[in-house]
Amino acid sequence: MIFALALGLTAGACRTVPPVPPSAADAPAETGTWRGTATAQDQARIRGWYSSWQTALADARAKGFGADIDREGVLLQPTAALPNPHLPAGDYRCRTIKIGAQGRGGLSYVAYGWFRCRVSAEQGLSSLTKITGSQRPVGLIFPDNLKRQVFLGTLELGDEKMAVNYGSDRMRDMAGLVERIGDNRWRLVLPAPAYESLLDVIELVPAG
Repeated sequence: MIFALALGLTAGACRTVPPVPPSAADAPAETGTWRGTATAQDQARIRGWYSSWQTALADARAKGFGADIDREGVLLQPTAALPNPHLPAGDYRCRTIKIGAQGRGGLSYVAYGWFRCRVSAEQGLSSLTKITGSQRPVGLIFPDNLKRQVFLGTLELGDEKMAVNYGSDRMRDMAGLVERIGDNRWRLVLPAPAYESLLDVIELVPAG
């Protein structure tokens, strides 16, 4: 896999980490950071993460899913992030919860079963790939602050074997926050996804 940014990264897994072009709107000093890499749409998603959380939870609670939300505890609490968000390389069990509905008739809360994800070490960064399932995020994890990292990637669908390039399809681009919420427990929070929900939360725990 080749990561086509000025960083010149090569990933070790069998899937393609989508090339990420620098954003022309950012200063040259930002190149290689998530702010210098993210599209304008994804920068807005990251800025609006808390608003997306609140809107999604309100919609789900209004539709009768309050007990489901409460049962998940810290996983679905917006401010539950702990220090040291680094996600170590390795294989993970991962499950997705979709919260809030984008339009009438959609489900406001859907919790899926466990699938397989993998984190691989890159040259200074990490890649995150959802290996199984019909909707599979694949991308890179960038450092941000003491309580979160930032994921930028694209969505692989169905029986596709290769992810589209980041920045080439607004409906496939993904941006989210990687946070630690317990001992050996993390989450990837994806605010304002392109499809179905208002917020996606992917729980990650080591597979071993």
